[in-house]
Amino acid sequence: FTKTIIMSDKKQFGVWMDGHHATVVGKGTSGDGDFVVLGHVTNPGAEGNSSENAKNNHEQGLTQKFFKEIAALMQNVDEIHITGTGDSQEQFMKFLAGTPQYKNAVADESTSNKMSDEKLIEMIGAKFN
Repeated sequence: FTKTIIMSDKKQFGVWMDGHHATVVGKGTSGDGDFVVLGHVTNPGAEGNSSENAKNNHEQGLTQKFFKEIAALMQNVDEIHITGTGDSQEQFMKFLAGTPQYKNAVADESTSNKMSDEKLIEMIGAKFN
């Protein structure tokens, strides 16, 4: 049993994110080339720490875990467009650039309000077509 990978098919992904939620879209496994939602990731955030320092450290750890969970949904990224609110996209781009598996991916970002999965699929589809 062998898998044939067509090299001309770029692995393209889109992510909408803020500090607490992310939606990842990519090409479906059906091979028809349409973008589909690959998953949703939630970052609950740090709560209930008495010291500000402990809270900040915990928050940074959760952010790293959040970014790793998002990245785990995307294998072999060639191109990625990251959109959302706040500065999460920028932080996530830095995370990807610092991760050997993703550092050669072509990444760009934009700012957008929360949108439905369908709108995100539409936006990312238009971005890569």
